[in-house]
Amino acid sequence: MSLTHFDAAGQAHMVDVSEKPTTSREAIAEGCVIMSPETLALAQGGAAKGDVMGVARLAGIMGAKRTADLIPLCHPLPITKVALDLLPDAELPGIRVTATVRTSGQTGVEMEALTAVSTACLTIYDMLKAAEKGMRIEGIRLLRKSGGKSGDYEAK
Repeated sequence: MSLTHFDAAGQAHMVDVSEKPTTSREAIAEGCVIMSPETLALAQGGAAKGDVMGVARLAGIMGAKRTADLIPLCHPLPITKVALDLLPDAELPGIRVTATVRTSGQTGVEMEALTAVSTACLTIYDMLKAAEKGMRIEGIRLLRKSGGKSGDYEAK
C-alpha cells in the first residue's frame, strides 16, 4: 500500500484532489478525559474558570475549523456542520467527547473530527488542571466516516 501524502521519491506533498468529484462527507470521532469523581463533579457544577463543557464545545468547533492551519498537509475545507457532544460519565469517571463534522467537498473531514475531539479534550484538561493534574486524555479515534472514494468506514 502506498501512502497518499508522499510522492514517488518519498517527498511529502499535499494530495491533489482537483479531479475528485464533490460529494457529501461526514466523520464522527470520539475521545474521553478520565478524572476523579470529585473533578467530574466540579466540571458539571461549574469550575472557577467557568462553564467547562460549554467552553470545551466551542474550542472543539474552533479546532475543527482550524485543522488545515494545524496539520500541514490537510486541505482547507468548507465545513458545513460541526457538532460536539460532551457527556459526563460517572463510570469512567470522566467526560466522553464526540464530534460530528460534515462537508460537501473533494476530500473527507476525518482530521477535522479528530481535531475537534482533541481540542475539546485539551480544553477540559486546561480548565480543570488546577483541581487534578493527573487527568488522562484517552481513546481518541475515528468512529465512522462516509463519502468519498474509499467509501464508508465504521470502527469495530
